[in-house]
Amino acid sequence: MEFCHVIRVSRPRFFVMENVKGLVSAAIKHIPLKERKGKPQKLEELPGSVFQVIKDTFQELGYKLAYGILDAVHYGVPQFRERLLIIGSRDHEDIFLPKPTHFHFHQNPNYRWVILRKAIEDLENTTGLCATFSPARLNYLRLVPMGGNWRNLPPDLVEQAMGGAYKSGGGKVGFYRRLDYEQPSPTLVTSPVQKATMFCHPTQDRPLSVREYARIQQFPDSWTIEGTVGNCYRQIGNAVPLGLGRAVEQVLKAVAEGTVIC
Repeated sequence: MEFCHVIRVSRPRFFVMENVKGLVSAAIKHIPLKERKGKPQKLEELPGSVFQVIKDTFQELGYKLAYGILDAVHYGVPQFRERLLIIGSRDHEDIFLPKPTHFHFHQNPNYRWVILRKAIEDLENTTGLCATFSPARLNYLRLVPMGGNWRNLPPDLVEQAMGGAYKSGGGKVGFYRRLDYEQPSPTLVTSPVQKATMFCHPTQDRPLSVREYARIQQFPDSWTIEGTVGNCYRQIGNAVPLGLGRAVEQVLKAVAEGTVIC
């Protein structure tokens, strides 16, 4: 709602809102209206979904919307990353979501998915700023092949390695996950060393480094990432990859300049 407030005040010709795809199905019971010093926060009852409330709010502000779930891998990003994208037009211009440019199979190699090897292989021996796995987790990760996870551990070690998560539901694909050089990266998380979201290097027994994270988001090597190790991972993991951002920019430029050809 803070984002909606900014749009209400600034009234830009276009806006772009990006968020996790779970926003589409997230339920809502209430949202804060206003905080007052020394008083409880007032709440406005809003039944329905978060996404519906957001759409209704933008439309009440007079914006035409284009929205959907996009995967960054289809825009030349070496990463599977599904995100909700909302584009708004104040003047009701013919906006649209960017069309995919990269595919798993394509006759032109320049338009195939970008794999992890192409993005980070040259950084193998220049680790730089990097988190560390605990010795216990590292012992298990050494048993996992490239592209594998906890399911590749010896059967007699799986329950011990997984702990309480062993009997829980879900695929648990992030447990003891070692990445695959021949595939795009999974969606970057805000920490590569948490038990359920491990990002182990394809060939080395360590997490992905901060610089490797940045490469996967397509940040130039000249960019400086400031903060603690944890803060650096968090900033990069929460960012929008450049390939997807560039595709949105091209849409808005084409619409603004009237160069869209249908």
